[in-house]
Amino acid sequence: MHTQQSVQYNGAFAQIHTFQRGAVDEIHAMLHVSDPTQPYEAQLEALLRAYAELLSWAGSNALPVFKRYFLSDAANQANLLLSHEIDDPMGALSVIQQPPLDGTKIALWVYILRGVKAQAVPATGLFEATHNGYRHLWAGNYCNKEADSEAQTTIIFNEYILELAAQNCTLSKNCVRTWFYVSDIDNRYSGMVRARNAVFETQGLTEQSHYIASTGIGGIGADIGSFVHMDAYAVSGLKDGQMRYLYAADHLNRTSEYGVRFERGTMVDYGDRRQIFISGTASINERGEIIYSGNINRQAKRTLENVGALLNEAGATFNDVEQMIVYLRDHADYAVVSRLFAERFPDKPVIIVNAPVCRPGWLIEVECMAVCQADNPQYKDF
Repeated sequence: MHTQQSVQYNGAFAQIHTFQRGAVDEIHAMLHVSDPTQPYEAQLEALLRAYAELLSWAGSNALPVFKRYFLSDAANQANLLLSHEIDDPMGALSVIQQPPLDGTKIALWVYILRGVKAQAVPATGLFEATHNGYRHLWAGNYCNKEADSEAQTTIIFNEYILELAAQNCTLSKNCVRTWFYVSDIDNRYSGMVRARNAVFETQGLTEQSHYIASTGIGGIGADIGSFVHMDAYAVSGLKDGQMRYLYAADHLNRTSEYGVRFERGTMVDYGDRRQIFISGTASINERGEIIYSGNINRQAKRTLENVGALLNEAGATFNDVEQMIVYLRDHADYAVVSRLFAERFPDKPVIIVNAPVCRPGWLIEVECMAVCQADNPQYKDF
């Protein structure tokens, strides 16, 4: 069962989506600051108070497994945020400079599970949620200070692959989703792509097998000396065939046709549900061409059409979407896009941020997570 609601707190509000079925509930929340005129410290305090109230509402068996903070100025804001987070043992943490376009300085997406056990995996950057034989492994803020984006991406993957191996997992079999944040993306994206392509070759990830759902987008991490930051999600305990890939070939082409390697979407079946991860999706056609160049309204609608086609291939609709992140290259397009999303998706956890898309002609990119009821007796429940 899906439920959505908006909750007002003192100085902040949350858009909350809850999916309840079986022994585990999933909660996605986008927390936003109410008053953009307040100084950063006051906005941070309001957001953290709201987060604490959200956890209290969710219940004593509710555990945050992943948190992503969106900042307007990481160089001046990250240290204070991290000083508050350092004593919080729960949830993988992602901090990225992608300014919320409602004019505030900070926002938060948090993914909460009820009915699981969760803990940080010792001596790794992984945070695990365990239930019914599955280990859900979340990770945030992988980065380093090698010479360029290509070298940094290679090191990030090498570290992640080693950490997965220590958990008896591999990149090809267990990794469901990655996010790459690249500073100065117009100049550094190609280096990240070269490194990812090379790593995938070594890991047996090919067009004939599969790639990984992903977003590659402009963003600056908390460690501002690094050009590339990665977040990731993997699952241990899956059977062959339990994870499958989405193409929507009548709307989109294979990404390998223009030199990059990621899947448009991934779905993972469990006994009681299907989880769906839609990669960063833009205004593109089945030949890989940018369409509606320069027109934000038409690009936004085509982007949502493409996302809808991927969801439909997975047997889902926008009603099953739990959260959405919208990336705009030009902050001046916010008024048009925010009106469209407010009309189509009231109360759904949505955030719109300023983040350059990897191809300059794309004005907007959208990603989302969804879940729908399923009965798959060949698999264990979530």
